[in-house]
Amino acid sequence: MITSKIKIPEEELVASLKRNERAAFDYLYDNYSAALYGLISKIIKVEEDAENVMQDSFIKIWRKIGDYDPSKGRLFTWMVNIARNTSIDLIRKNKNVYKEDIDTSITKVDGMMSFQPETSTIDLRDLMENLKPERRELLELVYLQGYTQEDAAEHLKIPLGTAKSRIRTALQDLKSYFAI
Repeated sequence: MITSKIKIPEEELVASLKRNERAAFDYLYDNYSAALYGLISKIIKVEEDAENVMQDSFIKIWRKIGDYDPSKGRLFTWMVNIARNTSIDLIRKNKNVYKEDIDTSITKVDGMMSFQPETSTIDLRDLMENLKPERRELLELVYLQGYTQEDAAEHLKIPLGTAKSRIRTALQDLKSYFAI
């Protein structure tokens, strides 16, 4: 049985999640909810809405865990994308309530909608300044401008494997700032 007091390898956690083991979902929530809520609350300023987005995000994670492919990225990265997209969906759905957020945070980049929070509302940009420039640039393209890893690699004219390695290393560097 999985408990949140021990750290388990991601492969084992994913396998347990795909078997729909309740203990695995409890572990996932206990170990990742704080980080995901931090991201969500930077996007969704109304606390009650942020809590609802958090719940919706975990429901989506639970329902879509079978779609998760470890060869395409880490579990946490996949979960961050779900939480981010769920947050953006709420902003789009409630245009009147979040009009200011839409006007200042969601822009169109190369024909794609992209969420870009104000720099003053997110400390992540400050943390990213500590990264090597080639890693920071990739994170900005993929996580802040909505590029896929493939598009970012093509844009920077580097091999896809190099881009993925730099992104993974940058995320590991950033992870050291958070207690997950």
